[in-house]
Amino acid sequence: MTPTDPQLARRESEELLSFIDASPSPFHACAEAAARLKGAGFQELAETAIWPAKPGRYFVIRAGSIVAWAIPAHAKPHTGARIVGAHTDSPNLRIKPRPDTGAVGYRQLGVEVYGGVLNNSWLNRELGLSGRAVVQAKHGREARLFKVDRPIAVLPQLAIHLDRAVNDNGLVLDKQAHLTPIWGLGRAREGEFKEWLASELGVPPDAVIAWDAMLHDVQPSAFAGANHEFVAAPRLDNLNSCFCALRGLLTRLEEKRELEYVAVMCLFDHEEVGSQSHRGAASPLLKDALERIVLGRGGSREDYHRAIAASVCVSSDMAHAIHPNYREKYEPDHWVSLNAGPAIKLNTNTRYATDAEGEAHFVAACERADVPYQRYVHRSNLACGTTIGPVTAANLGIVTVDVGNPELSMHSVRELAGARDAAYLIGALRAFFE
Repeated sequence: MTPTDPQLARRESEELLSFIDASPSPFHACAEAAARLKGAGFQELAETAIWPAKPGRYFVIRAGSIVAWAIPAHAKPHTGARIVGAHTDSPNLRIKPRPDTGAVGYRQLGVEVYGGVLNNSWLNRELGLSGRAVVQAKHGREARLFKVDRPIAVLPQLAIHLDRAVNDNGLVLDKQAHLTPIWGLGRAREGEFKEWLASELGVPPDAVIAWDAMLHDVQPSAFAGANHEFVAAPRLDNLNSCFCALRGLLTRLEEKRELEYVAVMCLFDHEEVGSQSHRGAASPLLKDALERIVLGRGGSREDYHRAIAASVCVSSDMAHAIHPNYREKYEPDHWVSLNAGPAIKLNTNTRYATDAEGEAHFVAACERADVPYQRYVHRSNLACGTTIGPVTAANLGIVTVDVGNPELSMHSVRELAGARDAAYLIGALRAFFE
């Protein structure tokens, strides 16, 4: 089947929605990716261990980030890499360290806004909780994932009778005052959330040391549209790209033809807040992995620099599809559409990393895969967002191209994308790994 086949598009989108629903946090996204990698013969490595010298398939997880690579049997230490990067995090509401609060007979959870949230989209949604907690276990501290998919909290909107001008003046939400979810009735009690979380983890409250906890919409992902043209889901930005990177790598490895380059997939946490962390794209995680891949197989520093010079990176993050009700917000000569293939993202101020050389690499991959592609440029009088692309290009000196599937409602609690586009991007990335 080719990427244009409707049955393949449907199947890949079904898998995409399953991947998203299994991944309400960056930690779960890495766990889900790891399970699929292991099923394809990848071996998990510890960063503290000596990595194998022989060619093969490997991955390493650092909290909410994961790097996976496949080394072909013929590869020399200086063989270049074909790298696809994306990010596992999405804007959301995260639980504060002392979250037990409330007023006028309601128990509430103190939250902090993570990333560029569309605040109003979190109103009137049934919210679950996920993330990881560090607990004191019998043999020392350990991190445990948790995923509560039942509705435990909600942010009710103020009734229109009490805010008569809201439809004319717009809704303004104060992040401190108006985004405190309700999760029960009664008087707030210090330590209640910790006790509740401990019960979900099956440990005593005193065993819970710390948490990285975040709210998520519990409504399942779904197809939408009269003819199922769309997929509606949370976290399409950027789990769509994570899934397509993973599927592109695995479908390429299913082929009998040997890889020409080292194939690398890197999915980073913390892109939505600037990538400045020990596991973000600005960290040495990818650089260290690439260096260890070379040096561990007997290569020298010279071999490492030769390999970097021979490498190319695709940074995959979602793109802004043209919105029929707000056409004036878009660059008029660079509209991109749903179900018309991935968009190559360009910005002369390097908010995207794409240059002519990187663009040519991705165009060639699309043409080999018979995948349509588009070009996106942000409107000149609006501030442009950014991706892991410029960070990766600057850190490593690797030719990088920014691409992404188009979507609507970016940074909403629920987003909308084309049901055919996942198969298109998977096909393009599979060809890129060639």
